[in-house]
Amino acid sequence: MSIQRAAFTSIVSLLLTTLAMPVSVQAKERVVFSGGPAGGTFQVVANAIQVYKPIKKSKDFRVKAQSSAGSVENLRKVNSSKAQMGVVYSGHVYLGRNGKMKNDTRKYENVMAVAWLYGAPAQLIVRKGSGIKSVKDLVGKKVGVGNAGSGAFANCELFFTHLGIWDKIERNAMGYNDAAQAFGNNQLDAFWLFTAFPSGAVIMAAQTNDIDMINLGKDATDSGFFDQYPYFSKITVPAETYRGVGYESPSFQDSALWVANSKVSADTVYKMLSAIYTDEGLAHMRAQKKTFKNMSLKTGTQGVVTPWHPGAIKFWKEKGMM
Repeated sequence: MSIQRAAFTSIVSLLLTTLAMPVSVQAKERVVFSGGPAGGTFQVVANAIQVYKPIKKSKDFRVKAQSSAGSVENLRKVNSSKAQMGVVYSGHVYLGRNGKMKNDTRKYENVMAVAWLYGAPAQLIVRKGSGIKSVKDLVGKKVGVGNAGSGAFANCELFFTHLGIWDKIERNAMGYNDAAQAFGNNQLDAFWLFTAFPSGAVIMAAQTNDIDMINLGKDATDSGFFDQYPYFSKITVPAETYRGVGYESPSFQDSALWVANSKVSADTVYKMLSAIYTDEGLAHMRAQKKTFKNMSLKTGTQGVVTPWHPGAIKFWKEKGMM
């Protein structure tokens, strides 16, 4: 009987000790940040946020960068919670939310804006002396059009369809680095990019080829593209951005946005913004790539035409930007 009493006393003592212990810390919120393909700025964004020390040291959330095909895939992954955050072009967020994606009438209403990151211009690279002076000269040519599922691919399809040549070119769906290599090997006549300049892929192509850039701004203006798709804005790629291209190249751009799923806690979004949008955080981003040179508190709310995440609203209102 004494043995039973001793065992009972031991169990009671263990329970009392357990109850006296502090409540365990709640598990960190898991944030998969969907970036893009190798050689693209989307993946640089995801990696840069993941490795920033104040983000890594957070006791509240854990960020994991994940590669993807790009903007359209990120829209779908964030909407379905396969990723909690990602980079998506403003135009795709708008079209997706309103069920106007090409061949896709679903409404992606769980994707909410967190911040403007940078402007992404269209760029079309051809070989100097090729005789290709406008997009319409690509009929019958071999063209790299971006990864399937990427913003580059979707916007190429949109623009080329608008100009009536999408089904008149030999399309090659591939990432920027692969396209630059194929271009250098004379396997492509041209390749399309939808990313900030200078692009590492174009720099690579220009090292072994004399290149030209097509005046996409003229093609867009003459065809009424800006009237039909008002979320695009005009931009000019400066002369000497790439070796051998000594002239300005007018084009059009969309805004690359940091987005989050609506179910991500407002506290996590607020704290991540509070870490990145400091002098140190912005310096970290700019050190990763010159593309982020315009990231600032003043630019953080531009280029957004769709609903904001509650955590972002709290942050930007506190900063006086809303």
